[in-house]
This record gives sequence, structure tokens and C-alpha cells, in this order.
Amino acid sequence: MEKDLAAPSLAEKVRIDGSVAEATLAPDGALRWSSDNGGKWCLTFDSEVLGFETEGARITIRAFVEASKGTASCGSQGGLGRRVRRDYVLDMPTEEAASMWTEKMNAYLDSLGRPKRLFIILNPYGGKKGALRIFNTEIKPLLVDANVLYTMKETKHQLHAQEIAKTMDLLKYDGIVCVSGDGVLVEVVNGLLQREDWDSAIQIPLGIIPAGTGNGMAKSLLHSVGDLYSVSNATFSVIRGYRRPLDVVSVAQGKTKFFCVLMLTWGLVADIDIESEKYRWMGSARLDFYSLLRILKLRKYHGHIQFVPAPGYETYGEPITQSFCSSGTEFCKDDQGDTVTASSCGYQGLAMGAYGCEWRCMNGPFIAVSINNVPWAAEDVMPAPNAKFSDGYLDAIIIRDCPKSVLLSLMLQMSDGSYCKSPYVTYFKVKGFRLEPGNRVGNPSKGGIVDSDGEVIARGDYSDCNSGKQEKEHNNLMAYGPPIEMAVDKGLATIFSPRC
Repeated sequence: MEKDLAAPSLAEKVRIDGSVAEATLAPDGALRWSSDNGGKWCLTFDSEVLGFETEGARITIRAFVEASKGTASCGSQGGLGRRVRRDYVLDMPTEEAASMWTEKMNAYLDSLGRPKRLFIILNPYGGKKGALRIFNTEIKPLLVDANVLYTMKETKHQLHAQEIAKTMDLLKYDGIVCVSGDGVLVEVVNGLLQREDWDSAIQIPLGIIPAGTGNGMAKSLLHSVGDLYSVSNATFSVIRGYRRPLDVVSVAQGKTKFFCVLMLTWGLVADIDIESEKYRWMGSARLDFYSLLRILKLRKYHGHIQFVPAPGYETYGEPITQSFCSSGTEFCKDDQGDTVTASSCGYQGLAMGAYGCEWRCMNGPFIAVSINNVPWAAEDVMPAPNAKFSDGYLDAIIIRDCPKSVLLSLMLQMSDGSYCKSPYVTYFKVKGFRLEPGNRVGNPSKGGIVDSDGEVIARGDYSDCNSGKQEKEHNNLMAYGPPIEMAVDKGLATIFSPRC
């Protein structure tokens, strides 16, 4: 339903929170009132109202406003700080007037396209295992106040969310919301793209409310519009229903393939992320502690990367004298080598050859290689400050040589992305990427870790691994050494996002 901005405003003399006021409700969803003492107020339905209820001549508006909100003009706020729940009680002069205002407010909220029914997937094991408490205390009250119906499912094991997304009836819901870290969102995307109806399934809006260890997507979404990173702000973003496209990355090695939405790392960052799990008892300090250990005993890795540079980055790397385009991965072949239709095997991703033969390369040794789809990898780590959600490119960050003293400083500067300004950091955008990870310099019997969206997909050495059988099974997803290829499909998925 489109908003009729030419329709007349409603105006009444009412009591708001017990004080007499002249109130108007504009067609654009702005409620304005002025009190007898000269104060002027404004409440916008799009950006501040959860819902409302009417009883007789009384209308109670359930709002979610900035804690510091005082006398203000509509739309004056930019990025949002801490928000609080507040009710505004309007006592209308008659029930007829209340009925008229109710009809207008309902029509406006309906015109916003907000989700009415959501499927929520909650990971009770993520982070500090507090997702269920977070849902009951911070998320559920906002959903109830916004009259959003929901069905919730808790994950029981790894890849459970992928199984749910692959088989659920999507027609019953206006979106899928992940209450977790980034891992459940990644599983949902993979599950949707494995369906026979993947092309329509991937169009369902996805939401992310942070309740895990790595919360890079939620941080990236809120930071993009200057909003404070918080569970409540992320929840309100879902309730408001604004959507934006999201690039999806195909990751393939031979016939093995999956999809990622955040990042793929190899070298220093991957080593720190995965090997520091043995110090999880230290909390978030484990990353700082293990970063120091890894830099003091710095590893470098032999290897080779190839990429198709985005426009403006054609001078990065060296030209490839013998293009590998003719041997690019075929993402969708059956056992006889015949092309299989997408409807019979799910979405197959973009073949690397789709980018043509404008490939360039870099040779190691490498300290760190990181390929990013969004700016933030976690709520306090920003490896790719220039990354966009749907530009069709990946942000590559390469460190090949760097003094240990400088490297420690760079790791600390990852909290705001300023490390990218260092001459030791090579930062550029690519359309396609190919990684051939090698063994450690000075120790040819040991390799490194390839980490995609927080999960190990290939490991060259288990001696530093302190995890059990489950992770080792994940390491079999891809082999360490043979090329791993990445291709980005622009705006393939849709995600609930805060609105500018």
C-alpha cells in the first residue's frame, strides 16, 4: 500500500500523558503535538513506533525512542544511540475520534511493509550460551509490542539451521531471523541455496540479532547507518522491515562447494581465530593474548593467489602469463561431466570463468590473506572498512612482510580499520579470487588454516588444534593446498537492515 501524502492531516485537541495538547497526525506518519507550556514534540511511526492499541477513546502508542529524546523535530536524528521503550497515551475527545486516528495509524503501519510473521532460529550454544536469555529479556518484548507473530526453533547441532532452511515452508513467513552469531546466518544461506526452489527461496528476507561470539554482520549493518551496536537496535531493524541486497560468495574446490557471506582468511588472522579457542576461558581477552603469542612466534606461509581486480585496481599484482581461465572450476557437473540444471542440484554459484581472463597474481610468502564481503568480522574487529553489502566485489587484504613491532600495532588498529593505511598492508577489491595455500616458511611439513565465516574449511596441520572430532570432520570439507576459488554473486540474498 502506498502512502497518500496528499491526504489531509488529522488534528485534535487531546491529552497526551495527562497534559492537554494540540496534536496532528500527518500522512507521512509523523505525530506532532505542542503542550500548553510551549513544548513541541514529534514521534515518527516509521523510525520510532513499534505498535499501538486502542481501548475506547484511549490510544496507547508503544514507541522505541532514543534515551535522550526530548523536544525534537521529526527526522532530526541521524545515527541512533541507546534506545528505550516508552508509551505515549493519547486520550481522544471521543471514541469516534479515536477510531478515525486508529484507522489512519493502521493504514500507515501497513504501508511500511513490516514483517507480520517471522521464523526465528536461535542457537542456544553460541557465545556465552545466553541466546535464550537475550531473546526472552530483550527481543521478545519488542516483537510482542510490535504485534509480530513468530515461530522459534532452537538449533540442536551444527548444520541444524542449514537443514531447517532447506526444508521449511517459506510461504508461511515474512522472514527468517537468526538469534546467534554469524554462523547460523551462514548455515541458513547455504540451506536456502541447496533447495530446488533456491531462486525464490533466497529472496526471503534474513535477519540477524547478535547473540554469539562473532557478530560481524550485525555490527556491519548497524554501523553502516551510524546506529549503536546493540541487541535492541538490531531487533528494531528487523521489526521496521527495511531490506537491502547482500552479496553471496561461492567457495569451491573441485566438486566441493558452499557459500559464505562474511569473510575467508588464511595465515595470521585465521591462526589467531581458530587456535585461540583453547583459551576460550579467558573470554574476549583470548584474542589479544593469542595475537601477541602468534606475532612473537610469527609464521609466514608459502603460497600463491590469483584474482580479477575490480575497476580501478588493475595495477595490483602481476599479470598472469598463462591464464588459468580455461581450467576454471565448473560448479555444476554430474558424474558424466554433463551440465546439471540449477533446479536439480540447487544454486551452483558463479563459475570463475565468468569473469573473463583479466587475471593477476601475487606470490608469497604471506603473513596474512583475508577476503571480505562486509566491513566487520566481529563487533570489535573491522578488517575491511571499504567493503559494501552489494557492490559485487570482495575486499582483499594482503600482508606479505612486516616487522613484528609494526604488526602488533596493526592488529590493535583493526578495531577501527585504520590499519589499512599502513604501507605494509595491500588493500584492493576483486571480482574473483583464487587461493593456493602453502606450507610454513622454514617448516615444509606444516601448513596453515583456511577459515571461512569462523569455521575451518581446510587445515594443513593439526598439531596446534585443541578441538575434537567434530572440527576434524569439518577440516575434510576441503583439502589444504589445492586451489580454493571464490566468486561473488551481486545482491543474491536479502537482509533486514536499519534504514538511513
